[in-house]
Amino acid sequence: MSYDLDEGIGRRLGLVVLSTDETLEVEARETLQGRDVGLYHTRIFSAPTVTPQSLMDMQAKVAASVALLPDTVEAIGYGCTSASVLIGPDAVAEQVNAVRPGLPVTNPISGVLAGLRALNAKRVLMVTPYSSAVASPMRQFLEAQGIEVVHETSFGEEHDPNVARISEASTKAAVLEALGQHQVDAVFASCTNLRSYGIIEAIEAQTGVPMVSSNQALLWHLLQISGIKATGWGPGRLFQERLA
Repeated sequence: MSYDLDEGIGRRLGLVVLSTDETLEVEARETLQGRDVGLYHTRIFSAPTVTPQSLMDMQAKVAASVALLPDTVEAIGYGCTSASVLIGPDAVAEQVNAVRPGLPVTNPISGVLAGLRALNAKRVLMVTPYSSAVASPMRQFLEAQGIEVVHETSFGEEHDPNVARISEASTKAAVLEALGQHQVDAVFASCTNLRSYGIIEAIEAQTGVPMVSSNQALLWHLLQISGIKATGWGPGRLFQERLA
């Protein structure tokens, strides 16, 4: 029987997801539901216990994971905030481009920085699930980029499967408690495995302070660098902004 070929899905984006992550793909589906965009996932091994060394160990695995994505993807996101800090955004992009030369590349921390700048936010409250050994480099990285971390709240969880089970109510309570004590331009909820999509707009409405999460910023930035106008696709004020 004969058949016709068409162009398939309108736009094609790639995403490298940690083997322990149970949140990023779910929140990505919320962002792209009903859109003419295909998001293709590949997994990269990540040790369940999150330490600086286990995060750095992923650097050598990035290229092999990216190689499993379809050749047709137009841009690629690497889905780990803390590893992007410790490995470095440029080194992550180098690993991706080693197998997909010339493709635009982003990661959560690059998306967060772009998002905070689009929101003109220079003083932030940071909420993380991390141990201090992982949270401290995050804070130092942001401050080196001109973002003052006024206050940091962390749940101190080192077991990544548990991070996906930290309730959104717990994160919301931590944010609201800290915002009651500190004046900031934005809230940054760090970690792609930390659920946040259900509380971003509620926190913004209640406090007037914009909230940026790792997944929200990663997806926003991935769409931005792909030239896709995604206003309103995801939650929060960030999805009303364009790259500066």
